[in-house]
Amino acid sequence: MRRVPSLTSLQAAADIIRRGGVVAIPTDTLYGLAVDPRSSEAIARLFAVKGRTAERAVALIAADVAQVLAHIGPLPASAGRLASEYWPGPLTLLLQRPSTIPAELTGGSDRIGVRVPDHDVARALCRACGHPLTATSANLSGQPPSDDPNHIEKVLASSGVDLLLDAGRTPGGPPSTIVDVLADGALHLIRPGAIDFDEVQACASARR
Repeated sequence: MRRVPSLTSLQAAADIIRRGGVVAIPTDTLYGLAVDPRSSEAIARLFAVKGRTAERAVALIAADVAQVLAHIGPLPASAGRLASEYWPGPLTLLLQRPSTIPAELTGGSDRIGVRVPDHDVARALCRACGHPLTATSANLSGQPPSDDPNHIEKVLASSGVDLLLDAGRTPGGPPSTIVDVLADGALHLIRPGAIDFDEVQACASARR
C-alpha cells in the first residue's frame, strides 16, 4: 500500500479506482475504503480486503446532489428536501438501487445508501472518478474503524489496499444517520446517528 498526501494525489487515486483497485480515503467521520461500486470485481476485492462476506450492505458517497441524480436516480420530494438541508453532512438516504449497481454491494437488497460527505477530499475524489464511490469503514471485519491514517496503514498494509490518501486525522464522532426514503415519501429510521430522526422527519415533511 502506497501512502500519499491526499490533496496532491486525487488523480492517482481515481486511476487506481478505475482499474478496479482499493483506496483508503478520509471522510467527515472516519477513514473508509473506496472502490467503483459498478464493478463486481472491485466489490469482491473490497470484501476480500475487509475479510468479510457480502451479506451486509455497503453505502456510497457522492460529490454532490447532481452526481446522485445522475447515477442513482431521481429523489422523492422528501429526499430532495433532506438532501438540500443536510448534504454535505452525516445523513445517509436509502434509495432505489439502480441496475448499474450489482446486488452483491447491497446484500441482495433493492435499496442503496448514499450521502454527500462534508469532507473536501472525499467529494473531490468522487468528482475525479465521475461517479459515487463506496466508503465502508477502513478496517478488518470485526475490528474497530479508525480516524488515524497511521493506524490504517499499520492494520491494512498487507490486506490488498492499493493506496492511502493521507489527510491526517479525520473528525470522528457519531456515524451518519441512515434513513430509508420510500417513493411515497415515508421515512424509516435504519440507524440512529449524528442527526436526530425527529429533526429529519420534520425537515422532510416541511412545505417549501
